[in-house]
Amino acid sequence: MKLNIKNIRNFSIIAHIDHGKSTLSDRLIQLSGIISERDMKDQILDSMDIERERGITIKSQTVSLPYTGEDGTPYLLNLIDTPGHVDFSYEVSRALASCEGALILVDASQGVEAQTLANLYLAMEHDLEIIPVINKIDLPSAEIDWARDQIEEDLGLNSDDAQLVSAKAGTGVDKIFQAVVDGIPAPVSKEDSVFRALIFDSHYDAFRGTIIHFRIFDGSIQKGDKIQFMSNDAQYKVEEVGLFQIERRPEKQLVAGQVGYFIAGIKNISDVKIGDTVTMADKRCDKAMEGFREPTPVVFSSMYPVASDDYGELTEALEKLKLNDASLIYEKDSSAALGFGYRCGFLGLLHLEVVQERLEREYNVSLILTSPSVMYEITYMDGSVKIIDNPVQYPDPGEITKVREPFINASIIVPDKYMGNVMQVCHEFRGVSKNYQYLTSNRMEMKFELPLAEVVYEFYDRLKSVTQGYGSFDYEIAGYQETDLVKLDFLINGERVDALSQLIHRDKAEARARTACKKLREEIPRQQFKIPIQGAIGGKIISRETISAFRKDVTAKCYGGDISRKRKLLEKQKKGKKRMKMVGSVEIPQSAFLSVLKTD
Repeated sequence: MKLNIKNIRNFSIIAHIDHGKSTLSDRLIQLSGIISERDMKDQILDSMDIERERGITIKSQTVSLPYTGEDGTPYLLNLIDTPGHVDFSYEVSRALASCEGALILVDASQGVEAQTLANLYLAMEHDLEIIPVINKIDLPSAEIDWARDQIEEDLGLNSDDAQLVSAKAGTGVDKIFQAVVDGIPAPVSKEDSVFRALIFDSHYDAFRGTIIHFRIFDGSIQKGDKIQFMSNDAQYKVEEVGLFQIERRPEKQLVAGQVGYFIAGIKNISDVKIGDTVTMADKRCDKAMEGFREPTPVVFSSMYPVASDDYGELTEALEKLKLNDASLIYEKDSSAALGFGYRCGFLGLLHLEVVQERLEREYNVSLILTSPSVMYEITYMDGSVKIIDNPVQYPDPGEITKVREPFINASIIVPDKYMGNVMQVCHEFRGVSKNYQYLTSNRMEMKFELPLAEVVYEFYDRLKSVTQGYGSFDYEIAGYQETDLVKLDFLINGERVDALSQLIHRDKAEARARTACKKLREEIPRQQFKIPIQGAIGGKIISRETISAFRKDVTAKCYGGDISRKRKLLEKQKKGKKRMKMVGSVEIPQSAFLSVLKTD
């Protein structure tokens, strides 16, 4: 059927992590009837195993929902489901670029949290119409009036417009369709304008090549059209266009305002850039559309294949993953201990874990990761400044005048009874309290300045445990400050293992070195000779553990008799062990590298 542009609505659902976005999407999909009850399952848009296991959304997904209005008009509502976690706010900004409005979800028992605010500001940057929705009204701890007050005070939205729903029980969800139709404007497009569309995502299909997710702003597209990418002038012939209704559903034509996909036999993965503009080859549009802001990676780690023969597979896997995760950045790297690999940049520690798991599961590549680090700014004696993100590049301390590290402005929203615990954790991680304010009678926002390197390590886990899960955390990069940095090396059997090196603040070095040495002792298998494991700063050893040797009882055959015979045999064994130690190399298992990254 040919759709009138006035009957299309593009909207997205934004919220703090765990406020019920995916559950609400499930209910909307169920009510629209595009999938049979038999095929329906929880978190249907979270298609990756890792999303289902962790109970989080990582990728934004699209689905087109048919709806008949109260006056009998048929509408097509395009829902773009977004992640809530701070590491994936880049995914959110991409999804919002293709919408006209957003539902902002607030948990009736938790109220407005840090990510709710961060996502609201993102939506405002894109000038979206915003409809507040209060979810989980069926909970015994739900306080609807309190949640309404928070929507007025913290978000500055009209709480009379708030929709009251319980996505889990399905209460009030049907009213959301009509609220979207009434409250979110239809897309705007000029008649007979040149075709122009924005790519906001893509993924790789082994049979069809690259499948591009796009939003049409002007014109229309159908099978057989010849299209062109604005960023690199690559041209392709369209083989199929269609909508996402859980499965891909081919259509004859897609028009302005619609969100869907096209397949054009794109073999070169590198040709597709997220945020690029698509137009027709014979009738190009004047200028490319505003793309997305470039993601800035904050955490760096090197990835190496466990078997060095798998380097080619890792390269291919990263290319395919980059297609689906535009915020991943990588370049070639090599290590004396681990061979060839890649130095990768991530948006946060969760992003790093997710990329690692996806590479291992979806592409069957076994990986070793080095300790995550951030970017440091180093000023040399001659006045030159260099940015490094890899401990291997750290110069001799004699050549350095000063080192600066990145700091973040953290906003932590917690119930006030946890204020002391949060202060303690932040000071432990070298944080400085900036100010705090009460948002409501018992909830407060605390602002801290923290070094990013500390947050990367285990800050978030600690924050969650001291606030019993009620603390919400959001941050932005605040610039560089001077620091006292040292390079912590690990020597195993006297040999430096470059993949274990870490850059760390001097005050924390000794404690970190001791923990890491203990963990390495547990992970590295025993040999016929003693293996010393040492943590060192420059030439100074600051911690040591020893793996004791297997020992064969060479004196078993001497019973009674002269002690010198036993001594002779033991001396002979000692010489043998010494010789073995000189030529023996220590195999370090993958688990040893990982154990250094994990904290207690």
